[in-house]
Amino acid sequence: MRLITLLLCLSAFTAPALAAGPVAYGAAIDPAGAATPLGAATADIEAHAGISRKFSGRITDVCQKKGCWVMLEDQGEVARVMLGDHDFAIPAEVRGRAVVQGVLSRHELDEHAATHLAEDAGSNAPVDRFEYRIVATGVEVAG
Repeated sequence: MRLITLLLCLSAFTAPALAAGPVAYGAAIDPAGAATPLGAATADIEAHAGISRKFSGRITDVCQKKGCWVMLEDQGEVARVMLGDHDFAIPAEVRGRAVVQGVLSRHELDEHAATHLAEDAGSNAPVDRFEYRIVATGVEVAG
């Protein structure tokens, strides 16, 4: 009897964790329509830049100082996702599949910004002077 009670208690605690859906940060993402894979969006930047859209990819890095940006990757293409104007943050350990709602652009970094972003990443590796950037209102990471 004790074994059955123990198993029931354990299942009550583990079932919600197994059934957990995406974890949301920032504003809610528009549920209508599919997200465009980042690789497809950057391949046709003119058609995808300048207006709020949903983009999908994989989070590969997060700002290690404040969680104020993430790197989204898809098919070898990478975009820095700025979390609004520091409107929300993402924990530094977050990685995985994600959907981002925001505005895509091709952005040129000055030397100071490139150095600052390298420091935020916890790396001395140089940062490209040109990057794709998404200013996001919301991010959902697969749970």
